[in-house]
Amino acid sequence: MDTDPDAPVLIFDGDCPYCSVAAVALRRLEGVVAVPWEADPVGEFLDAQFGARPFAMVFVDPGERRVYAGRSAAQELADRAGTPGIVGGLVRDNYDRIAGVVGALSGRGRDPDDVHETYQLTDAASELVDDLRSAASEPPEALS
Repeated sequence: MDTDPDAPVLIFDGDCPYCSVAAVALRRLEGVVAVPWEADPVGEFLDAQFGARPFAMVFVDPGERRVYAGRSAAQELADRAGTPGIVGGLVRDNYDRIAGVVGALSGRGRDPDDVHETYQLTDAASELVDDLRSAASEPPEALS
């Protein structure tokens, strides 16, 4: 597991097979650590950051002290992956539609929450980032 204290952390829907495959691919991007939303430390982190537990893709960059959620997270990941700007914009603008289709295909029974901004990483949440890393999911053998 990556021990870089500034390595970004992606919180994703671990019950969604499509999201899990995407998370595995993103782990190769700048040492991103992928943690399923359902992992124990995620709830405590979300409470510390948002004062609630929004069901959304969340990308935490402790080095920048930023937290990207929903559309903002999708666009940031697309930008970091080096996709053309238009792709990041399309992903951001169609995040809800893409999430709905993926949710329907995976049988997920809930829609993502309406949380789509970039936030300052709170001090309380910052103290929990290492706990997130310890709960990182390992890629399936066939995908690693």
